[in-house]
Amino acid sequence: MISGAAYVVKALQEEQVDILFNYPGAATIDIMDELYKQDKVKVILPRHEQALAHAADGYARSTGKVGVCMVTSGPGATNLVTGIATAYADSVPLVCITGQVDLGLMGNDAFQEVDTVGIVRNICKYAVTVRDRKELGRILKEAFYIARTGRPGPVVVDVPKNIQKAMGSDEYPTEVNIRGYKPNTTVHVGQVKKACSIISKAKRPLFLLGGGVSISGANDLMMKLVEKTGIPVVTTLMGKGAIDSRHPLYLGNIGIHGGYAPNVALTDCDVMISIGTRFNDRITGKLSTFAQNCKIIHIDVDAASISKNIKVDIPIVADAKLAIEKLLEYIEPHDLGEWPAQLQQLKADRPVTQAGEEGLTPQIVIDYINNHYARPIVATDVGQNQLWTTQFLEIKGQHQMLTSGGLGTMGYGFPAALGAQIGNPDKRVFAICGDGGVQMNIQEFATAMHYRLPVTLIILNNGFLGNVRQWQQLFYDKRYACTNLLMDESSIVTRDMIDNDEFEYVPNFVQLAEAYGAKAMRITKAEDIEKGFQLADTFKDGPTLLEFIIPTELNVLPMVPAGKSLSDMLLKDKK
Repeated sequence: MISGAAYVVKALQEEQVDILFNYPGAATIDIMDELYKQDKVKVILPRHEQALAHAADGYARSTGKVGVCMVTSGPGATNLVTGIATAYADSVPLVCITGQVDLGLMGNDAFQEVDTVGIVRNICKYAVTVRDRKELGRILKEAFYIARTGRPGPVVVDVPKNIQKAMGSDEYPTEVNIRGYKPNTTVHVGQVKKACSIISKAKRPLFLLGGGVSISGANDLMMKLVEKTGIPVVTTLMGKGAIDSRHPLYLGNIGIHGGYAPNVALTDCDVMISIGTRFNDRITGKLSTFAQNCKIIHIDVDAASISKNIKVDIPIVADAKLAIEKLLEYIEPHDLGEWPAQLQQLKADRPVTQAGEEGLTPQIVIDYINNHYARPIVATDVGQNQLWTTQFLEIKGQHQMLTSGGLGTMGYGFPAALGAQIGNPDKRVFAICGDGGVQMNIQEFATAMHYRLPVTLIILNNGFLGNVRQWQQLFYDKRYACTNLLMDESSIVTRDMIDNDEFEYVPNFVQLAEAYGAKAMRITKAEDIEKGFQLADTFKDGPTLLEFIIPTELNVLPMVPAGKSLSDMLLKDKK
């Protein structure tokens, strides 16, 4: 007989959890006391619960394991909400344990009491309050199973204090049997054969790959399928890395910030084979004009995602890896004529590039990473920094780029990178952030220094909340409402300001990083990029901050305006 608190720790050990991201509180103190007595589960203490959730998320995405975190009741649980929603939108397996007041106090406005399950039930796969000590083992076993199977996602287990103190059996379940939850583990061969038949007649087929390919670990198989068929490939923002981004059949990202060639390919193809994507609005642009002249084959593990936004011709409900295996078995290559070469020529003629810009650009910074580091892990924040990274970063496989694609969570990048570094101590990890989003979790410098995490934090500082500002520049006559973060709110960052060293910003990121004991450098010229990365390469006892000053009105292009079709791309700035 052991306490519920000791049983929670036993469950973590039985599930082979090696890292727990935890922030303490009165409602979890008994579990923490049991964690203190053991050494199998390492406990990481971030400095904010939202950052804790993102760190667990980054750990999960970069390792393929379930990320596990624990917080106290009330504000601890509510601070976790954004991280739970982020993981849910991007299909990241998390088990989130929240403390709760005694069952007898619930509903009585007790100190640090909130209805955690009621708050999170619409942003996670499953949420439950444990109401009987006898049910604790079953619920925890099911939580890990639900999180990792089917379409992965977060599960929340709310554990009241009296359940933690109650005594019960130490036997942990070995099997899971949940009525109503039976993830599909097969592929309908008949549907696969129908898909192959349509593909065999296509003159302009196209693979559209989403994040589901990497989540299922199907990257190598996908590469074989592409090379067997010779079919060109485009990806969603989350799908980049489904195949090697330098592969000659890869065209780039699609969508409202997709490249010219990928968007044209999507518009002109006659058969689209979509694998592991939900067809959200950032991909499709104007729904009524999306892929009007093609047949769509849609493979997704989640039946609810198929024909939800776009009506498809051949639905295949299956894990991406299993479906790709069957496609490889039945598909036969055929002559695609000039179609692949035409698209590659289009990509060469209309590249996504900042080569025409003067001075220091995000592309130059990201190209340095491409050329000097083999298979690094790169986490991004959200905004222009994210979009430039997805445009220019070269990716060779799964677990390499971590970004909040579905929810678009500012503050994600830095803590996600720390979680990735904890899970991958031998890999090079970068966080690419904007000057606005990075401040939402910048306190995690303390976490990085405490655990000696050598993450390189890259801040692309243009003095503004850049993504919103870009829309204001292009569609709101440059009325920069609430986006200017400079000391002088009437100015923007120009090349002259950078060259004359007239850039003033609060906080001084270099001094702030140094206050935590980290290394830091501000860079304004392309010739100093190498010096900055060398500083980061040599400092192993904590993070390094590299602040790159770029002009305010450097935009992410191409761009599809809201409500427009993918064919209505803006290829250059309006004057």
